[in-house]
Amino acid sequence: MIPMLKREFGLLLLVSCLILASVPTALCQSPAPTVYVAGDGSGDFNCDGKDDHVQINQALKFVAANSEYTTVHLKGPFTYSINDTLLIGSNTILEGDSTAVIKLVDHAGWVTMKPLIQQMSNSGNSNIVIRGFEVNANHDGNTEFAKGKGYYNVMYFLYCNNVTVCDMYMHDGHGDGLRIKYGKNIKFYNNTIYKLGHDGLFAIQCQNVEAWNNIITCRTNSGLRIWNSNDVKLHDNLIDSFYHWSAGGPGIQVEKSSGAMDDIEIYNNMINNTYGPGIWLFNYDTSATKDEGKNVYIHNNIFYDTGTNPSITWVGGILGSGFHDTLIENNVFDSAYNVAIVSMSPEGFFSNYTSEYTTIVRNNIIVNTQKRTKSPSGTGYGIANYLPETHSFEIAYNCLYNNSAGNYKDCTSKADIHIRPLFVDQENHDYHLQSRGGSWNGETWVKYKVSSPCIDTGYPSSDYSNEPEDNGNRINIGRYGNTIYASKSKH
Repeated sequence: MIPMLKREFGLLLLVSCLILASVPTALCQSPAPTVYVAGDGSGDFNCDGKDDHVQINQALKFVAANSEYTTVHLKGPFTYSINDTLLIGSNTILEGDSTAVIKLVDHAGWVTMKPLIQQMSNSGNSNIVIRGFEVNANHDGNTEFAKGKGYYNVMYFLYCNNVTVCDMYMHDGHGDGLRIKYGKNIKFYNNTIYKLGHDGLFAIQCQNVEAWNNIITCRTNSGLRIWNSNDVKLHDNLIDSFYHWSAGGPGIQVEKSSGAMDDIEIYNNMINNTYGPGIWLFNYDTSATKDEGKNVYIHNNIFYDTGTNPSITWVGGILGSGFHDTLIENNVFDSAYNVAIVSMSPEGFFSNYTSEYTTIVRNNIIVNTQKRTKSPSGTGYGIANYLPETHSFEIAYNCLYNNSAGNYKDCTSKADIHIRPLFVDQENHDYHLQSRGGSWNGETWVKYKVSSPCIDTGYPSSDYSNEPEDNGNRINIGRYGNTIYASKSKH
């Protein structure tokens, strides 16, 4: 009976494959959850380096229509040349070898907002994963269009939930890496982004967004950007800019024009050499109360050499306006241009605020702030308030030292110290604190003759439990405890 059943099952499978003429024979012979696309003839769908979007879309359509399949895998090494958008459906993984490259053709001539990868349904899809391969958005082959105008975004999803983009290398483009609007449950991690033409991640009116462990070199705009989005965590990213007249804006941009933004956390990032400010918070929602834009929590980040742009004045470490009860604590700012922490609105942007907004600044180290390049006179403060009629600071238990114009502009401190903080290796951007008991330099323990004055001198009510023993029963000022920093929750 068993051999006969096997024959009958084989005949049924063969008939099914003949009926479904679009199904590759290899899939009919060996059912599996993964469909392979290749450039060497070994795939279930095979490409030749020209109009490869056709075969990739056939594979994606097959997976979307057959629930027993989950994954389209791009085999490498191969460069898949596309001249149309790849369409991905629900419950689908689009993945590839690290040597698999999606490349936009030269002179594609697409309309604005037509991306390289998009959801299959106009009403949205869910449970989408894109991971593991390279996308060359081919900026230099498509110079007919300007950067930052919506051309050739790598991905653009609308009304999509449960979207994960990870382990990707996206580079040399005109637009965003992942642009997503009206989405929920977005995860963006372990990606390398180099010289795209707009934002690495741009989440618009989204909920539950997390971005971490990305390495981003900005061109034209931001590394990470959220607009009218909430329940957001941006952490453990490395963000910088390349130095060029077109090199763009902030490392991280938080922007509000409507709705509630009251659950935003930004922590453990290394942000350096950005063309614009390290972080820019900007609220131009005139219809809402200040309680709808509040409680942004920025902690345990490192900023150095932020704000290099020679053509604008709105540069610095953290630049903010229109957000209430922003808490900025336990960060390090070294050699920021203009101001390390500042309340200001860029020239030409909204500044007609009527509510009163408070920013809390504590346990930070701010050193070596330098004059900005454009209109440098009167710049170089540690902390400054250029919106004193509507904005104020609560400043305490920070360490400010060697800031070129002084420590404060139109603001005052209750309990700061003004002394050299004694970092382990400031020249190489190791901002651990020197300790006579021993400090970790990344490789070994080193004992110093003098301990940093920032050890055990932070805000008395701050939670110090994540600092290792002996922690002195009081938090340190700066990014680190005596040794390696362990993440902490808001307090």
